[in-house]
Amino acid sequence: MKIDGTHYRSIWREPSGEVRIIDQRWLPHELRIVPLVTRADFADAIRDMWVRGAPLIGATAAYGVAVQMAADPSDASLRETYDLLHETRPTAINLKWALDEMTRALHPLRPELRADAAFARAAEICDEDVEINRRIGLHGLEIIREIAAKKGGGRVNLLTHCNAGWLATVDWGTATSPIYHALENGIDVHVFVDETRPRNQGAQLTSWELNSHGVSHDLIVDNAGGHLMQHGEIDLVIVGTDRTTASGDVCNKIGTYLKALAARANDVPFYVALPSPTIDWTVSDGLREIPIEERNGEEVTHVQGRDAEGRIVSVQISPDGTPARNPAFDVTPADLVTGLITERGVARADAAALAAMFPDLAGR
Repeated sequence: MKIDGTHYRSIWREPSGEVRIIDQRWLPHELRIVPLVTRADFADAIRDMWVRGAPLIGATAAYGVAVQMAADPSDASLRETYDLLHETRPTAINLKWALDEMTRALHPLRPELRADAAFARAAEICDEDVEINRRIGLHGLEIIREIAAKKGGGRVNLLTHCNAGWLATVDWGTATSPIYHALENGIDVHVFVDETRPRNQGAQLTSWELNSHGVSHDLIVDNAGGHLMQHGEIDLVIVGTDRTTASGDVCNKIGTYLKALAARANDVPFYVALPSPTIDWTVSDGLREIPIEERNGEEVTHVQGRDAEGRIVSVQISPDGTPARNPAFDVTPADLVTGLITERGVARADAAALAAMFPDLAGR
């Protein structure tokens, strides 16, 4: 997608061989592009959320393996890199998927062949992600088109949660891809953007994306979504996912479950944009089997923003000594999901429909 008219991906390799990312900790107030040089850099970038979003985490891990193979292509190095990167974020399944893909491609090779093969596979994973998200957008576009037709060509109002945009992927985004495609096809769309506490990825990232791309939107506080649904101001909810079970339960940014409950209570369609690498075919009960990451309580007790002098600062919003809980994700049961927008089409959120949509992947 574009920033000030220039196309960017969220991660890329320069002709010099250097891997670069957009350091998302400083958005929307400052665009910082930084290199990742060592496997420790990649681990820090994932753990400390320089990059975030399940697909981008996977792509970053893939390049982290490649960089390490250029430094040390031994079997021990490959195992150690897998373990180091795998432990950085426990919930997003794309991380393990990408590391498994890299290991599958590299382990049979002689060490001297691994670096080139690793960079090639990492680039393929990035390109595959872009195409998956483009196709999700095309299938989601048809849902938006149908709603627009029912409204006689009137504005389609969508609600998003967190950031499932191109900053959470390599390009296009998942939940935002249908929105970008709708805009390109001349459909009048408007997006209500949840701020998404505690890290405010909606306020800081989704709003920045949509503003940069010229998409009509309003920022709202997290608790306003249900109110807008009650008053008929939301036609459709589309969210992303960090891990989806084989039975269709969806694990996503904390607060997603509440949006799904409000959508069900108000007969608002609730869709999940689902890249196939985000399906965990080994898990069927999301509530009991998906590990939920607990992050530092300071993300709850403090907020980051720009002060009157233009400095990016963190300020405390709670009393000294206040303890905080910070579960980063929640699970939305499959029966609250209207449909799963995948790169192969829209599926019901149940085991049979997912297995039929992905017969080549189910049971892996």
